[in-house]
Amino acid sequence: MDPLALYIHWPFCLAKCPYCDFNSHVRERIPQARFAAALRAELAWEAARLGRRPLASIFFGGGTPSLMDPATVADLIADAARLFDPLPDIEITLEANPTSVELGKLAAFRGAGVNRLSLGVQSLDGEALRTLGREHSAGQAVAALEAARATFPRVSFDLIYARPGQSVAAWRTELDRALSLCADHLSLYQLTIEPGTHFEARHRRGELVLPDDELAAELYVATADACAAHGLLPYEVSNLARPGAESRHNLAYWRYADYAGIGPGAHGRVTLGGELVATRRHRAPEPWADRVERQGHGSTAEERVAPRDRAREMLLMGLRLTEGIDAARFAARAGMALGDALDAGVLEQALEAGYLTQDGSTQGGGRLAATAEGRLRLDALLAQLVI
Repeated sequence: MDPLALYIHWPFCLAKCPYCDFNSHVRERIPQARFAAALRAELAWEAARLGRRPLASIFFGGGTPSLMDPATVADLIADAARLFDPLPDIEITLEANPTSVELGKLAAFRGAGVNRLSLGVQSLDGEALRTLGREHSAGQAVAALEAARATFPRVSFDLIYARPGQSVAAWRTELDRALSLCADHLSLYQLTIEPGTHFEARHRRGELVLPDDELAAELYVATADACAAHGLLPYEVSNLARPGAESRHNLAYWRYADYAGIGPGAHGRVTLGGELVATRRHRAPEPWADRVERQGHGSTAEERVAPRDRAREMLLMGLRLTEGIDAARFAARAGMALGDALDAGVLEQALEAGYLTQDGSTQGGGRLAATAEGRLRLDALLAQLVI
């Protein structure tokens, strides 16, 4: 069985970004002690049924986990190390924003055991940050990158592209500046209009206009060029890294390994009794905490993942990776041959068009991967390819 990845969700933020549809919530006062106790209780409950499995990574996501008390982070890391068998090179990531409140905690988070920081920079352009509703300035973002580099052995940062009014030339300048400060790992996200967000309302009224698909593709290609000049290579559709600096935790998702999720709204895929089970926690923070206090966990639904669903999920995740999908591992994990999960006609057309490559047989020990051109149109391709 693959080593386990552990995700811990902290649902609170200083403010709700207008583009965000994540499970994040703003509270006038964050109930630190209550949620620390609930997270520790749910972690203990999950570990009791999973057993002492090897643990490859811990990821504190959100929300804004850097709003947590560093002592809570230390306690959760210590609990995980006691309840599971952490690998010697375990990766422990914490997401942070470049506000002064959070920057003051960086040394404490490093002391708690965090060895990889993921910074939500989003932009180094002041006007873009205001449009995105971010709580930090461009100067704070630069200071955060410098402080992170001085404090943590591994640093990643997020940028958002295809913003209103963005040009390729300005994007190249912004990228070069960011990469010169911190060039280990970049997570790149195209700005999209998500249902229920403030941006959706503005977009519907015509107040917010995004770049068209052609310009968005140019911006994406420009990113790969700039990153290559700094030694970062694409290993997933939205992620680039120096060789060896890839996010091991996120690779567990894309390679369809077991991952446990605790905290409000967290999802998981864990093997229990020889079956792959999809887990989901209650989304709203306070009701989740109520459930944990009553029964030791905040689960709302658990169901066995059928072979066809395993195959579909593994394809949707694995073809995002530059390395693609190993047919033998696919068969072992999904319970069916890779070729049986694909539309043969669409596969042939995609291979001929240069959107996919196939090394060996999809019925045996081969590998299927999307090319750079294929990854540009992956969503449309997967909609037709996956049965």
